[in-house]
Amino acid sequence: MIKLYGTSMSRSGRCLWALEELGVKYEHVPTGFDGATRKPEHLKMNPNGHVPVLDDNGTILWESMAINLYLTEKYGKDGFWPATVEARGRTNQWSFWAMTEAEPHLVAIMMKRMFAPPDQRDEKAAANAEAALKAPFKVLDDYLQGREHLVGNQFTIADLNVASVLSLAHLVQLDTSATPTANAFLQKSLARPANQKASKMK
Repeated sequence: MIKLYGTSMSRSGRCLWALEELGVKYEHVPTGFDGATRKPEHLKMNPNGHVPVLDDNGTILWESMAINLYLTEKYGKDGFWPATVEARGRTNQWSFWAMTEAEPHLVAIMMKRMFAPPDQRDEKAAANAEAALKAPFKVLDDYLQGREHLVGNQFTIADLNVASVLSLAHLVQLDTSATPTANAFLQKSLARPANQKASKMK
C-alpha cells in the first residue's frame, strides 16, 4: 500500500493531487506542523524532519517534486507521464523552473507579509519578491500563447507541478492580471476535481 505522510497545507498537497490524478490506491497519513515530523519514527523516514514523505511498499522518498515525478513515471498512463525522452525533459524543466524561479519569491511574500510575527514582517522584502515574480510569470505567459498545456496536448504532471507551486499566488493575493494566459492556465488546472479533493485533506 502506498502511504503519503503530510498535509494539503504544505508541499504535500501537490503529491496528494498527483495521487488523485493517478487514481492509485493510497493511504494519507495526516502529518502536520505539531511536532510530528520531529518524532524518531518520522526522522527515520526523512532525517530532514519535513513532509511530504512517500512510502511505496518500502521505497521511501522525500521532496515533493521527486515524489511526483516518481509516482507518475511508475503509475502514470494515458499520457499523464510523457512518452518520449524529449517530453520528459521538458516536464523536468518546467517542474524545476517552478521551484527555482517562482516558489522562492512566493514563499518570501507569504512569510514576510503574512506568517511572520507582526514585528518581523518586512513589506519592502515582500514587495521586492512580488516585483521579482513578474519575469517568471511573463515567461510562462509567453510560452502558453497558443498552447493549453506545457507538454503535449493534454494535462500532464508538468502542468500539475507548475500549477501547484503557482497556487501560492492566490494565497498571497498576487495580482496576475498582466499575464492573463498564465492566469487562465492556473485557474483551469486548480479547478480539476483531483485537486479540489486533495486540497480538502488535512
